[in-house]
Amino acid sequence: MKKLFSIMAIAALVFAGTLSANATALNAPTTSNTLVEAATVTFVQEVEAVDGAEELGWHQQLKERFIQGGPLFMGIVLVCLILGLAMAIERIIFLNMSTTNTQKLAQNVEDALNSGGVEAAKEVCRNTKGPVASIYYQGLDRADESIEAAEKAVVAYGGVQMGQLEKNVSWVSLFIALAPMLGFMGTVIGMITAFDKIEAAGDMNPSLVAGGIKVALLTTVFGLVVAIILQIFYNYIIAKIDSIVNSMEDASITLIDMLIDYKNRK
Repeated sequence: MKKLFSIMAIAALVFAGTLSANATALNAPTTSNTLVEAATVTFVQEVEAVDGAEELGWHQQLKERFIQGGPLFMGIVLVCLILGLAMAIERIIFLNMSTTNTQKLAQNVEDALNSGGVEAAKEVCRNTKGPVASIYYQGLDRADESIEAAEKAVVAYGGVQMGQLEKNVSWVSLFIALAPMLGFMGTVIGMITAFDKIEAAGDMNPSLVAGGIKVALLTTVFGLVVAIILQIFYNYIIAKIDSIVNSMEDASITLIDMLIDYKNRK
């Protein structure tokens, strides 16, 4: 749209120049045309400069800032981002696959237990994915011994399932803490380098240290950005784990109640 307005403005300038040339005396056409051409060329150069600045996308600016930050610390921060995102995405996929409809599963197990006994209920658990179904299966597998044995099996296997849910989450937390620390370290080292240049030059010249300070601050910015991104994923993972753990606890209580009712009916 801006390019269209630019072309229209250039056409208007050329048209105005033509009218001015026709209305002027015959001894002055060259001066009028020269002024119009110079104004047109200047306007076109300004428009091209603005368009070139607008065409520089945010990803290109980000790339330039990343390169200005230096390869050492910026590369380490980038590695933290890649590894942290990989582990976070893996956990999110695993947790979403581990989520089941606990109420529906409990109803299916109870119906199978009342109609076909323990083996039928275990078959329902085998055909269902997720930690809740695994806990149900372990409790039903000890149902023939006693209610206490089934309850101990549910509690013990619940701890195993919690360990699987929290796998690699600590690494994501490590990268969240590590990224800004590396950024701050890069900033401190950059400031030390800037002061070394001041000491070597013997003069407090702003242009002498401005570049070094800018590079030092860029490492901090990128470290904080990485930590913020990973923190969002981490909080989602923790909330998902808490939801699944609550479902596991409710399912354990429901299973024990079902087994007690089943034993009393027998």
